[in-house]
Amino acid sequence: MSRPQLSRETLLPKLAAHVLEHGLGGASLRPLAKAAGTSDRMLIYHFGNKETLVAELLEYIAGVYSAALDMAMGKDRPATRQECLTRLLEEGRQPGMQPFMVLWWEIVAGAARGVPGYREAADKMMARQLAWLEGQMPDDDPDPEGGARYLMTLIEGSLMLGVVGHEETAREGLLASNLGSN
Repeated sequence: MSRPQLSRETLLPKLAAHVLEHGLGGASLRPLAKAAGTSDRMLIYHFGNKETLVAELLEYIAGVYSAALDMAMGKDRPATRQECLTRLLEEGRQPGMQPFMVLWWEIVAGAARGVPGYREAADKMMARQLAWLEGQMPDDDPDPEGGARYLMTLIEGSLMLGVVGHEETAREGLLASNLGSN
């Protein structure tokens, strides 16, 4: 029986599963290689260096996250910003999305601490998510770019408050702004 051919495409899903379960903090090549069923030298062979590996891995994870959100949004575009916000908050609160949220906040915390590469990773991921969210704005939205930024601010704050035990605070804040229906 032959071993499957290793490539970036076959390694990234395994590496992503490991990082979503264990986080990035202290992610050295050996544990990543073990999770992918290869050696640290083979990871360097395929990605060039650890920085490139992590950048491509985060880009891959952002793509998986976006695909999950696409499925949650369904085929019909939201009719209002409120509907878009409601759908995204419902999805963001699902147990299957929690590893993505935890990883995102780990990246945010690393960026705040000045950990090399984290600010750049956060910037790329946020740019990708904002572009995606802009594409989700209602067809008749007068300012899809501004709407995406507004909703991203509400989503990030609301999900963070929920994680620290203040989901009711977030819900009340959204209701006070006439945007929360859940």
